[in-house]
Amino acid sequence: MQPTFDVVNLCVKRQHHEILKSISFSAAPGELIGLLGPSGSGKSTLMRSLLGVQAITNGSVHVLQSPAGSPSLRGHIGYMAQSSAIYVDLTVEENLRYFAGVLHQTSSEVTRVLEVVALASFATRLVSSLSAGERTRVSLGIALLGSPAVLILDEPTVGLDPMLRRDLWRTFEDLARSGTTVMVSSHVLDEAARCARLLLLRNGSILFDNSPAQLLAVAGSTSYDSAFERLIEEAE
Repeated sequence: MQPTFDVVNLCVKRQHHEILKSISFSAAPGELIGLLGPSGSGKSTLMRSLLGVQAITNGSVHVLQSPAGSPSLRGHIGYMAQSSAIYVDLTVEENLRYFAGVLHQTSSEVTRVLEVVALASFATRLVSSLSAGERTRVSLGIALLGSPAVLILDEPTVGLDPMLRRDLWRTFEDLARSGTTVMVSSHVLDEAARCARLLLLRNGSILFDNSPAQLLAVAGSTSYDSAFERLIEEAE
């Protein structure tokens, strides 16, 4: 099985400051990966590198066997930014139809995505009238247009209540089971249990790359927060 991500010795420097320090990892189809770490750890830079919009200093980044940023990858990678990229003066369906047109997708794809993100009953609602969680689902729906093989989500659950976070994670799990490689960045370590695999970043380096259960076992802890703190202490 070919990897969806293949990152080898990735280094990113900005104004002589090393943001990512020789990072290497790969990912398989259907993996649900939690990209975790405190602010400033390099999560956003790593995601930009995977999307092909980050200038890298050394190393290589391949997605679906092509260099990150290749024109051939357009339509195969879904991305959801932390900041909203939807039009509040349009309805939910109008937003999806607009972006579907950009991606050369059919109206049936809009219908499918509305069902996936559980917004079919909100199709004619203006985005301006939606809650924060509902707007997040609209953004997720846009990222899902065309059934991309790779989905990269930048802190999609930030600011949402526990029930909304639970519902979104169930959607992510369903997508991974369907074969999509899903990477979800978060600074909420308790969400780690939802992932099959964790990448923990600290100061631009991968501190841990394994399952949530293995994280607790290695750190000898029952709490993800305390496990991460223990790994940091041991690394210093």
